[in-house]
Amino acid sequence: MRLTKPLLTGLLLAVLPLSAFAQDASPLGKWKTIDDETGKAKSIVEITRAPDGTLRGTVVEILSSDKGPNPVCDKCKGANKNKPVKGMTILWGLKADGDEWTGGTVLDPAKGKTYKSKIELLEGGKKLGMSGCIAFFCRQQVWVRE
Repeated sequence: MRLTKPLLTGLLLAVLPLSAFAQDASPLGKWKTIDDETGKAKSIVEITRAPDGTLRGTVVEILSSDKGPNPVCDKCKGANKNKPVKGMTILWGLKADGDEWTGGTVLDPAKGKTYKSKIELLEGGKKLGMSGCIAFFCRQQVWVRE
């Protein structure tokens, strides 16, 4: 019985690094968004699984904004018009497609426009490539795992 406790402790210590690695193999979690034009960190977006199994991203923190600490989506149309950006879902509908998640939509609150989107893990899950596309023209931002 005395060997059981050290054995279980050893197994637990051996498995913990594996669970941390497994988390990095998924886009789920919090990501620091980096503006592809300025290189500045803009917000923290949390990617979660929606009830339908797709992925969605919600702004959980504003890090910098030209419109102050609590910007609203003044250029948005519809339900998001003049709503706070913090708490807003800006990424939705992404489905697993091999090593990428595709078929989604991303909202740029600064411009009030939506784009087709896809995401892919980079550098072993430490970074996330988030692409927004119109027709064949795409721009990619690289987000950093929090």
